[in-house]
Amino acid sequence: MSESILIDKWVVIGLTIIYAAIIVTAVIVVLRENRNPIRALSWVIALIFLPGIGLIFYIFFGRSLRGLQLLTRHNKRKIMHKHSPRRVDINNMSLLPDHRSLIKLSHSLCHSPFTVNNEIEIFTDGRSKFESFKRDLRNARNSILLQYYIFLDDETGREIADILIERAKAGVKVKVMYDHVGSFSARNKFFRRMEQAGIATHPFFRVNFPQLANRLNWRNHRKIAIIDGETGYIGGMNIADRYIKGPGHGQVWRDTHFRVKGDIVESLIYSFAIDWNFLKKEPYVPDVKPVQAGIANDCGVQLLTGGPTERWNNLALCFLRAIASAKKTILIQTPYFLPTDALFNALQAAALSKVDVRIMIPNHPDSRLLRYASFSYITQCLKTGIKVYLYEPGMLHSKVMIIDDALVTSGSTNFDFRSFENNFESNLLIYDEGVNRRMRDIFFNDLKQCRKVNIEKWRKRPIGQRILESMFRLVSPIL
Repeated sequence: MSESILIDKWVVIGLTIIYAAIIVTAVIVVLRENRNPIRALSWVIALIFLPGIGLIFYIFFGRSLRGLQLLTRHNKRKIMHKHSPRRVDINNMSLLPDHRSLIKLSHSLCHSPFTVNNEIEIFTDGRSKFESFKRDLRNARNSILLQYYIFLDDETGREIADILIERAKAGVKVKVMYDHVGSFSARNKFFRRMEQAGIATHPFFRVNFPQLANRLNWRNHRKIAIIDGETGYIGGMNIADRYIKGPGHGQVWRDTHFRVKGDIVESLIYSFAIDWNFLKKEPYVPDVKPVQAGIANDCGVQLLTGGPTERWNNLALCFLRAIASAKKTILIQTPYFLPTDALFNALQAAALSKVDVRIMIPNHPDSRLLRYASFSYITQCLKTGIKVYLYEPGMLHSKVMIIDDALVTSGSTNFDFRSFENNFESNLLIYDEGVNRRMRDIFFNDLKQCRKVNIEKWRKRPIGQRILESMFRLVSPIL
């Protein structure tokens, strides 16, 4: 054996040992994090059986930020002191005991006060939402705060940008925050044009070298706007053509978004300020004077926020508490159905307790991979009495959960692992019979455009589809 061959052999052995050591170390890190065991097992399988690729995926997508403090408590209190809704004594209100419990849980997790004196307008299509949104932007006199996961350089995005630029030149203070990955296809000059007009723009968690691996997986998925401290928007619609024109091929884009006025707007301002300060050293306290809208009613609303840096899994815990409180009905709309083990068990327990549980998902979502992963849960749903409906006209992007007669939660949160664990999300918790009634009517109207899944027919689906469902179900916790 020649000396060069011997050297090559030892190099291979050495590299193999180093790689094995890295994999073992990564597996130990995964196990030490005490994360969801199903999720941990998925990563262990990926690390062991996908040499190289599994390690790369773990570096970029596998690590946890849980409990990381990115803004000091002092600075949070400073912002909260200026932008905190009027306190409401829930003990003096006619609330259901389960709702009181959820209100307290949400406040403990998110520091989000329960508010009343609110008005809510519901949008289920992009055209009407953006008509209202553009009208409010054009009427802005003091301030505009925008935060969107996607802000694209297309017809819709350019029209919104033109309005913002016109308002900034008229003296309105405008701030725009966008997710760097979600808006990646928008050219730099698109945002630079706004900056040159005096608009402060801020990419959330900019992904570049050398922070690429540290930032790629954690995205700000929120969609929030506050105009003049008086009017707020929150929901599932980003700023892009597809929310108006649909995904193409004659299909519709079905979504849910809210226009809100009243005390809840203060909570939106606080959430925006926290995110604007993300990874910044100097605290930004919005110079936005909230406007008392003159609304007096008992429409109770809370802002529910969650993200990978929170100490607790805020969204999953509140969803779990809401599901456990159901006595009659649980109605869910979500583009992707990839529940955590605890949430799926809670839904099954509710259905087996004769609660009417209905889940609506798109038959043709914008991701084939997530379609098969979502479909992998259908058989178990049907066996426990959960009714599953496939939305046929196009992309169902609505994220809604309706519990019984007086609780609705909706916003940016999908019913999947990524929203519960990796994304920064925001939902409204709405405790109001009138809003609940309107949302139920919308849900049952959407049912008319769905195909109910029949368990006998479902069992006869092609074997190839079953294999794909099983494959993607295995890795669903890390999708």
